[in-house]
Amino acid sequence: MRPVGLLVLLFATSAMAADRPVTFHREVARVLRDHCQECHRPGEIGPMSLLTYREARPWAKAIKEAVLTRKMPPWFADRAVGAFRNDLTLRDDQIDALVRWADSGAPEGDAKEAPPPRQFLAGWRIGKPDLVLEMPEEYQVPASGTVEYTYVIVPSGFAEDRWIERAEIRPGNRAVMHHASVWLRPPGSRWLAGQAAGKPFVPPEQTRRDPARPLAATFAGVTTMDEQLVGYAPGRPALILPPGQAFLVPANTDFIFQLHYTPNGNATTDRTRFGLIFAKQPPAERVFKAGASNDKFVIPPGAANHRVDAVVTLHADSKLISMRPHMHLRGKSMEYRAVYPTGEKEILLRVPRYDFNWQWDYVLSIPKRLPKGTRLEVSGIFDNSPNNAANPDPKAEVRWGDQTWEEMLTGQIELAIDAKAKRSDVLPFTRVGSQN
Repeated sequence: MRPVGLLVLLFATSAMAADRPVTFHREVARVLRDHCQECHRPGEIGPMSLLTYREARPWAKAIKEAVLTRKMPPWFADRAVGAFRNDLTLRDDQIDALVRWADSGAPEGDAKEAPPPRQFLAGWRIGKPDLVLEMPEEYQVPASGTVEYTYVIVPSGFAEDRWIERAEIRPGNRAVMHHASVWLRPPGSRWLAGQAAGKPFVPPEQTRRDPARPLAATFAGVTTMDEQLVGYAPGRPALILPPGQAFLVPANTDFIFQLHYTPNGNATTDRTRFGLIFAKQPPAERVFKAGASNDKFVIPPGAANHRVDAVVTLHADSKLISMRPHMHLRGKSMEYRAVYPTGEKEILLRVPRYDFNWQWDYVLSIPKRLPKGTRLEVSGIFDNSPNNAANPDPKAEVRWGDQTWEEMLTGQIELAIDAKAKRSDVLPFTRVGSQN
């Protein structure tokens, strides 16, 4: 075929494709499967299921508006900075397909053209857990008032060290669960010493932030030995590591549930659980969480762009796996930077529109090697002005605190080191606090 004839054929094919109506089974189902159904299915956080045509059809116009405004799928990182494995952002052609489908009356099309469906395990994002641990008894959540951070100690029962490749928290009652974390308390730690296992409690040492006290006091005396394993917050993904990487759980470790409840006007109960999947063989790399935090800030009343900085220096070579910005309702934006021993600087992550309702982990497509001496800098901007619709009180002077009407500034990081190395080789103080 002559080149001119080939061009005519290509243009004709493109025109036919543009004129062909978009149908649910041929185009839309694939986009929903790959970018939406993780949350929009029964039992998950999406307000409606989008697994089938019958379920998705009534929401066609809402889907159009959500993707045009890029409200959905939720993704807040600046796409000009870094590449992330869990980026759910839709391509322009995918947005166009969803818009055209809605505008044309949301036709179903031929079911034979549908893509293979994703296989989900009911109740778990990580797959079938090897072990499920649950709060031994229900917690009574009051109808109103402030519920301080509540803890439950659950012994692991591990007689030997175990490596964890996947972990997930499943709240028993999402309606009142603001967030939850599971921590590791290894043998020798004095954190929460003397508290009985299996019974929910509020530690006596848990206090409001006092600038004269060390930051650990805010978190009920957590020590440098203790380590956060996994967290839950709406929209936050489960811990899923690739083969060859895992968290270490030493023998005789206790799991510590840290629970933050928000009463909603109805007295109710919660019984949270979490699941673990063990590594099938010893990993090459040990993964752990750390962070750059600043707890000494004071945000003035009405300040629309108040900047707070934090920094942490790495004392050994490591690899950066992911980053998770954390602020509360006045959080506006955050940026992560690496300052290398050579003096060279690099922006690792920029979140220009921070959203407290989505506690997102930004997982790098390719882990970044950070040499010994690298300084990780984090800058957060807070909006304490009346223009911030989520602001609890623009007239308040705001400091660090656990509750959402207070604030936090933490740039959490997830690092990988040699499986035989120690966390203290990289960061002598690796506490990241309660970051949810």
